[in-house]
Amino acid sequence: MTTLQTVPLTIGGGSAFERRIVEATGEPLHALSIDTIQVNIGLTCNLACRHCHVEASPKRTEQMSWDTMLLVLDAARRGGAQTIDITGGEPAMNPNFRRLVAAARAEGFEVIIRTDLIIMLEEGYRDLPGFLSGQRVHLVASLPCYLPDNVNRQRGLRVYERSVEVIRMLNGVGFGIADGLPLDLVYNPLGPALPPDQAGLERDYRRELLARFGIEFTRLITITNMPIGRFLHDLTRDGRATAYEALLGERFNPATVESLMCRRQVHVSWDGSLHDCDFNYALGMRTNSAAPMHIRDFDVRRLQRRRIATDSHCFGCTAGCGSSCGGALAT
Repeated sequence: MTTLQTVPLTIGGGSAFERRIVEATGEPLHALSIDTIQVNIGLTCNLACRHCHVEASPKRTEQMSWDTMLLVLDAARRGGAQTIDITGGEPAMNPNFRRLVAAARAEGFEVIIRTDLIIMLEEGYRDLPGFLSGQRVHLVASLPCYLPDNVNRQRGLRVYERSVEVIRMLNGVGFGIADGLPLDLVYNPLGPALPPDQAGLERDYRRELLARFGIEFTRLITITNMPIGRFLHDLTRDGRATAYEALLGERFNPATVESLMCRRQVHVSWDGSLHDCDFNYALGMRTNSAAPMHIRDFDVRRLQRRRIATDSHCFGCTAGCGSSCGGALAT
């Protein structure tokens, strides 16, 4: 078991995070490779979840063009990436979503799709489970609790019940059951707290969802709520933002640094701008000025060893067991 640092910390900006990184590693944070290109293909969403750090909603109209998607595929090919990680908003609402998925799979990339699940119950999307199964993609779906109250409070009325219905549909075409069709569920806390132990919570999810609904999944991913976007608005309104930011800093865990997702990926926003991660994108923080800042200027040599742009929100990825788009980073 890793021993966590719990030194009191006043968070005053990126310099505090960078000092902690230098103390832990002897140098500022740098990328190590580009194994994954994460691409946010639009902010349009059928939901407006309270914890959404990019503040997606049905009112947002920003969408990635097909021309930009072609640049993403070219960058992944030239950069030697193994994975294209597609996110949003609800990515399926981009008109070119299926075209991108099919093109990426045809070139042999692993494709991760981050979905809100219930889009698959809406008109025009009900055939998505069959399409996604046929493309043999990796699905990552938000289900922030195995009980309905917490999910519906965070994501909207009857989202839990509809999510369960869609997971049943996905199980029916092999997701979460058959080899090569992973279905990961995502937990994030309802309020300003760190996630519990990922392995233990996964056992609870597996037991409860199987007993209640007969549904299965591949893996549970726990993600810390970042103090940005709608979640920060709620914290600020309730007077809890400062305490939560202090908690993240105090629970800094040096064992998470090696596995931080920003070190092995680059994030492409809907307009083609480059960022170290989805959270930096939400804050308008582009890649360091010494690295390319738009997908049209993609240069793997400069990007795979770039200095990561950081600020106080980065403590969210290094607190406790750590957090990334792939779940906990340390045990």
